[in-house]
Amino acid sequence: MDQLQTYLIVAAILFSLGLFAVMTRRNAVAVLMGIELILNAANINFLAFARFGGMNISGQVFSLFVIVMAAAEAAVALAIVINIFNNFKSINIDEVNQLSR
Repeated sequence: MDQLQTYLIVAAILFSLGLFAVMTRRNAVAVLMGIELILNAANINFLAFARFGGMNISGQVFSLFVIVMAAAEAAVALAIVINIFNNFKSINIDEVNQLSR
């Protein structure tokens, strides 16, 4: 039951859900959550290929790098969302078409 295809299917489902969220949501926080799902799908792929592909520790290192990058992305993106809310009183990304009012 512990096969590479299982991990790849789960990662593909997560990636598809994340891509769907990024493409269809208008709320900036929902778009950020979709990006996090896409990054988690990449982590699952890194770890699965590290386990089944014969890589010793490089998959774990790449996965750790993606986790650190996701944390930095979340901090910067949430700061941008707060700034957008302060300027436009909305976090709907369709309404924000310029940098300031």
